[in-house]
Amino acid sequence: MAYITLNKKYFFNNLDIIAQRSKGKDKIALVLKDNAYGHGLMEIATMAKEYGITKVVVRTTTEAQRVAKLFRYILVLADRPLVYDEKIHYTINDLFAVSTFPKGTKVELKVNTGMNRNGIESDEIEQALVLIQKAGLQLTGVFTHHSSADEDITIYEEQNRRFQRVKDEVKTVISRFGMPSIRFHSCNSAALFQTENFDEDLARVGIAAYGCLDMPENADVKELQAVLSVYAKRISLRRLKKGTSVGYGATYTAGEDLLIGNYDFGYGDGFLRAFSKGYVTPEGIELLGRISMDNSSFLTQKEELLIFDDAKKTAAFADTISYEVLTALKEKIPRVIR
Repeated sequence: MAYITLNKKYFFNNLDIIAQRSKGKDKIALVLKDNAYGHGLMEIATMAKEYGITKVVVRTTTEAQRVAKLFRYILVLADRPLVYDEKIHYTINDLFAVSTFPKGTKVELKVNTGMNRNGIESDEIEQALVLIQKAGLQLTGVFTHHSSADEDITIYEEQNRRFQRVKDEVKTVISRFGMPSIRFHSCNSAALFQTENFDEDLARVGIAAYGCLDMPENADVKELQAVLSVYAKRISLRRLKKGTSVGYGATYTAGEDLLIGNYDFGYGDGFLRAFSKGYVTPEGIELLGRISMDNSSFLTQKEELLIFDDAKKTAAFADTISYEVLTALKEKIPRVIR
């Protein structure tokens, strides 16, 4: 069947670059949500542990529990505790969420600085801190999320200014309340590579670690290398005579007699159907007709075919982003570390 390879050398190269920008590998909080952006949760977590990563970010408690033995700090973005674990910290995304966490839970408060998706508003900070104290929760951090660090420098800089005001107010309030000091963080991958002098407690880095950050003018980004490659195996060969078609809808008709290969990778595996028009592999091999659920036809007879090795480049064929290409890959596909 189709399989995925993960290049450890490239992954460690990316982490080296990130560690240099964040001023130490201990400042890296590697984002492992959604099956480590399609790369494989445990495969990436194991390599990250080997490299020396101690902090990670996940989406759910289930993800957190799967990697809990490997890391000393885990931030859950959108879930509630199943059992208490001192390593696991949970995100408060609005004021209503405060009352839903069990007493003693370690929490981090998300503040909206312009993304307008999750997070309390800046004028709710003191109210949120009062509620957290009353609920008996342990506040360990305050953070925000950038919306446009890789697209609009004006928005990026304005969010930075807003978060600085947030930090100043939080520090004042927790001092007045006698609360312990906490961590502050705002940088995602794009923001970290946009920042000239990183000075926060950690950087939540995902797509850069996987080598698919799309900031072509940034010199450090150019040195990142895509970690994941997808290979498919040939199911059958087919002689396609001139004037005959292949696949659903007969969207490709041969202009001459051809010998083509049919491969075990389709949209049921995460090969987006939107690639059906004009997709060409990194080796220059043309996709023929529509992608099926479990099959795709190509103008080649190779027994094994490289489907893609850089999701950033591949995404352009479907007018989408590398995140969608990567997270579409199903967990059932074997992942091999090389």
